[in-house]
Amino acid sequence: MDIIRSFLFALVLVVVTPPYALFSFLTFPLPPHVRYRIITSWTHIVMWFVWHLLGIRYRVVGRENIPAGPAVILSKHQSAWETMGLQLIFPPLCFVLKRELLRVPFFGWALAQLPIVAIDRGAGKDALSQVEEQGRRRLAEGFWVVVFPEGTRVAPGAHRRYKPGGAWLAQKTATPVVPVAHNAGDFWRRNAFIKRPGEITVSVGPAIDTTGLDAAAINARAEAWIEAEMRRLFPHQYAGKAGSGEA
Repeated sequence: MDIIRSFLFALVLVVVTPPYALFSFLTFPLPPHVRYRIITSWTHIVMWFVWHLLGIRYRVVGRENIPAGPAVILSKHQSAWETMGLQLIFPPLCFVLKRELLRVPFFGWALAQLPIVAIDRGAGKDALSQVEEQGRRRLAEGFWVVVFPEGTRVAPGAHRRYKPGGAWLAQKTATPVVPVAHNAGDFWRRNAFIKRPGEITVSVGPAIDTTGLDAAAINARAEAWIEAEMRRLFPHQYAGKAGSGEA
């Protein structure tokens, strides 16, 4: 049954995504928040099928920790689910992503019309400047900025070094950081065609006040909370593992 559901879901993406990508070009003259609402209606459609076709539901723990104003979200990254799910949980947001994604047919073209922070990963230290410059602009526009500090999707129970980009942006803009833990990878694995039904738990941590903290301290606090929360809520992901490792 899972393979049938997954096949039908893939078919939904093939049918829905190209028209939305082409339509997104028509939104170019509109203000950023209007473009965001129009284009991300794709997310609401797709997530309806995720819930009702794939049987992947979600619940949010700690919703009361979401601050009133824009913040930098540092989130665990296990699958493609959170790139959509976070849009339904938080206020209007944008993602820090690698510039190459904008060249992906249809999907990347639509991304280019959204408020995003697109960086050149090969730029080394200049990538931090790109994050700060573009991220500052997005925060000023009222968008939250989502950063996956491990830099890529990691398997459940794995742990990569947290990169400083999100913490750097938060420090430079005096913006609070909201840490997020979840177990989307239990049901939607990295690069896996077959998805399994179940309930994803998304845990939103207390906002980290970045006043007086440098990027390293901000990053360390976010990492400590996220990794501890992952082990508290999802101990099965770490069963039999002596320590964390790379995916």
